[in-house]
Amino acid sequence: MNLTRREFGTLALTAIPAAQLYAQGHKPNSLINGVQLGTITYSYRSMPDQSAEATLRYIVDSGISAIELMNGPAETYAGAPSAGRRGGGGGRGQAPTPEQMEAQRAAAAQLKEWRTSVSMDRFKALRKMYNDAGVTIYAWKVLDPAMSDAEFEYVFDVAEALGCTHTTLELPTDAAQLKRIGQFAEKRKIYAAYHTHTQATMTAFDEAFALSKANLSNIDLGHYVAGTGESPIPFLRKFHGRIASVHLKDRTTPAHGAKNLPWGTGDTPLTEILQLMKRERYTFPASIELEYDIPGGSNAVTEVARCLAFCTHALA
Repeated sequence: MNLTRREFGTLALTAIPAAQLYAQGHKPNSLINGVQLGTITYSYRSMPDQSAEATLRYIVDSGISAIELMNGPAETYAGAPSAGRRGGGGGRGQAPTPEQMEAQRAAAAQLKEWRTSVSMDRFKALRKMYNDAGVTIYAWKVLDPAMSDAEFEYVFDVAEALGCTHTTLELPTDAAQLKRIGQFAEKRKIYAAYHTHTQATMTAFDEAFALSKANLSNIDLGHYVAGTGESPIPFLRKFHGRIASVHLKDRTTPAHGAKNLPWGTGDTPLTEILQLMKRERYTFPASIELEYDIPGGSNAVTEVARCLAFCTHALA
């Protein structure tokens, strides 16, 4: 499906009536012809309010019923100390001062203390709030290989409280880390799904897969195209049984500048990907990740709805 920017823009019109329905209390449903479409809440990073409540409104108004949740809204809702979740430094392009570095260390220690002692009650309340609105949380992203065992337990405790099937993180290159994470995932019966950017290839996950049956893929199919210049269809066919979820975006190949473009105008075979998922009845979610430039007069909610409309059209 090759669309012009104008044609892609008209897809938003199909999403407007849906958004009005959700505003009236109707629940969203982004399970389209057997394919579970969702979004990662990173897509709404440009929106002014990053609270869990506001993020839920963005999700519902986009027509989305399943998500990969970033840690910011979840931990804020649960009462995390705000200083520990913000970066610090001496300003853009400047090294932090010794005082700023000490403040960062203190904030990180405060956040670690909070994470390893907090009750799961608020996370359970967040899950209920989202579920009551028609939104399930299939994954959340906060896991870091540098975390202590106690912090790992926290990550998997939260994943369980939110009802996640997996937790996501960037793909490590250290085999010891992959084994350690996989062992935690096996013990907790919640998968660890590794995200990739342009380093993804047909063999990028081989070591992770070999080290633990609980190590799965959270591959970004647009980044795959931008990194390899090839279609990700062969990857999906070969490894569909080891995929927890995928990210969708439209990027061009390296030969075309590896650009991030409105859907249907790049080189990522989004329609073919979605048709394959429908035909083969793949059950892993496909997460819309909004990374192209938002046009003037629009916002992230409208653009995610537009991407969902593209998927719905592709799956018809």
